[in-house]
Amino acid sequence: MHSISHANPVSNTKLVFPLPPHTADATPTASTAAATATAMAFVRQLQPFILLLFSMVSISYAVSDSEVLLKFKSSLTNHTALKSWKNNAKPICHGKRTNWTGVVCHKGSILGLELDNMGLSGTIDANALIALSNLRTLSFRNNNFNGSVPKFNKLTGLRSISLSYNRFSGHIPGNAFEGMVRLNKLYLSKNRFTGPIPASVATLPKLWDLKLDGNRFSGKIPDFKQKGLHVVDLSNNQLEGPIPSNLRKMNADMFAGNKGLCGAPLKPCESTLAEPNDEVPPYLKKMISTWFILMPIAVGIFLLLAIVAFIIIIQRKKQQPAPKVKASSNPKTKTCLHVEDHATVVASLPRSGKGAKPAEAGPKLTFLRDDDDQDKFDLLDLLQGSAEILGSGCFGASYKTTLPNGTAMVVKRYKHMNGAGKEDFQEHMRRIGRLKHSNVLNIVAYYYRKEEKLLVCDFAKNCSLAVHLHAHQTLGQPGLDWPTRLKIVKGVAKGLAYLHKELPSLVAPHGHLKSSNVLLNGNLEPLLTDYALIPVVNLETAHEFMVAYKSPEYVQHGRVTRKTDVWGLCVLILEIMTGKFPSNFLLRGKGSGEEDIVKWVKSKLGDDQRETLLTNLEVFDREMGAIGVGDGKTMMQLLKIGLSCCEDDVQKRLDLKEAVGRIEGLKLRNISCDGDFYSAIASDGEDEGK
Repeated sequence: MHSISHANPVSNTKLVFPLPPHTADATPTASTAAATATAMAFVRQLQPFILLLFSMVSISYAVSDSEVLLKFKSSLTNHTALKSWKNNAKPICHGKRTNWTGVVCHKGSILGLELDNMGLSGTIDANALIALSNLRTLSFRNNNFNGSVPKFNKLTGLRSISLSYNRFSGHIPGNAFEGMVRLNKLYLSKNRFTGPIPASVATLPKLWDLKLDGNRFSGKIPDFKQKGLHVVDLSNNQLEGPIPSNLRKMNADMFAGNKGLCGAPLKPCESTLAEPNDEVPPYLKKMISTWFILMPIAVGIFLLLAIVAFIIIIQRKKQQPAPKVKASSNPKTKTCLHVEDHATVVASLPRSGKGAKPAEAGPKLTFLRDDDDQDKFDLLDLLQGSAEILGSGCFGASYKTTLPNGTAMVVKRYKHMNGAGKEDFQEHMRRIGRLKHSNVLNIVAYYYRKEEKLLVCDFAKNCSLAVHLHAHQTLGQPGLDWPTRLKIVKGVAKGLAYLHKELPSLVAPHGHLKSSNVLLNGNLEPLLTDYALIPVVNLETAHEFMVAYKSPEYVQHGRVTRKTDVWGLCVLILEIMTGKFPSNFLLRGKGSGEEDIVKWVKSKLGDDQRETLLTNLEVFDREMGAIGVGDGKTMMQLLKIGLSCCEDDVQKRLDLKEAVGRIEGLKLRNISCDGDFYSAIASDGEDEGK
């Protein structure tokens, strides 16, 4: 019996259909042809069911996200930091939260991997990540990877790649980033790459932030055509030739350390033009002589007109009335100015449409809270009442305003975030918008504009800790007593620990911890503010002003670590305990030349800290008032914790978890004392000596 067989795409078995018997050399008859046609028709009817079965089998064998990440983990070595990466019943993502370290989630799917500072090495297997269709960011900063750059161009959906502070080396192929049309951030700083900058980088249509500094790239800079480029850091390489015209508006620091580069913003390139011909035609000589005669006359006329215009402008300004500004009647806000007519503030804020008046239309705020019962408002609602200028810092000004329902809010304007793209800024705001802790000031809403950003926060009633430490006498207020200061230190430590827990992908989750960024509520509980700004603040401004970049590890080695915030906590503790303003730590640049508060405290305590407790009591702020007998010992313990957080050597410095544990273990003594501050300290020191 002959048969027709059709291979099954799933099981490779054969479907056998009997045919009428005939001899091998027989000529096909009509009945044979009919039977064949019937069999083929039957096969065509089965085809949809076969395809359906095949698709069901394929779906059943689809790789899960956990399998993808576990396969990726297997390509890494020294992955002890990824202990939470294990196959169990719990999903990786639950909304925006994750159960796996370093995984960034959004709406239940994996949005990125941020595996910074984890001591990882081995191979970054880009092929293993292709199955993560929603993957947008990859960050492997400050690890121990080496070898050639991974083949990320297979992950065409990526928007951000960071491989800085590793040991990658070798040439990067010219087409290494070809086809990555969504990529807008590429960080390859502080590696060992050689050869020319890959040409495909210059063709990425959405690229606006590129950092290739601290490598060994050579040759000429590609001709970048992107209009949205904001940062292109090529410093400390071996590049040469003229800087392309599209990059000439960048800061000169972006090209420093390349001896062969020339052109704006660096020194001009040497001219290669031939020397001019000495034989100048007579008509050209006449034109040149005429030009030299008319030029001084034209300059003189221009200067005369400029002087006249300047005089007219000065006269008009003198005739205009000065704006009415008065001090706030509230003694607690004497440092703030109250704008009687807030039109100036309204005019300076962004408008929703071209030529629109503030009273007619305004920008729309994006709210970060999910509370259904929260009263929504718009920016113009914030301007219905009078505006109170709370202060102006390194990043912009802050205004207090009151909503129609009586709720006080604060609008903070940031002018040094124009390097952050809209999508990245919004993603970062969503991340910090879900933070909720009693010692962290909530961000209620934000407004994005390329030139500046507005953040709307709750109003803290009692101003900043800096005011209470250094300006309370001007405001007619008493200094903070010892129990209040200990409560503030404990609250700051708890808030800082919370930020480090909830923002593990940031090297310095606060990054700007100082007394003016610790606000006090009605109960004098501390609220951390201006946190998590490093990812969105312009690089130059961050290096110039932010506390993280004043730390010993950055000043000495140009690096920020997970213990950098511990250094900020150290200086804050010493400031609270001594009442001494850390000028050299907070002023612009790497130091003001004034004595370091850490060195000052150490010089007062010396080596034998028990003995100097009795002899150098001026290290403590006497504004703390009378204290209970025995509290002097607790104060010394807190001071020692602060000094343990101030070690220049990061390895010797306390980590945040241990520092917070020690601080929370400090207790107030309940024995009252009628004596003054120094006698209580001395009596406690004598008890300790006994």
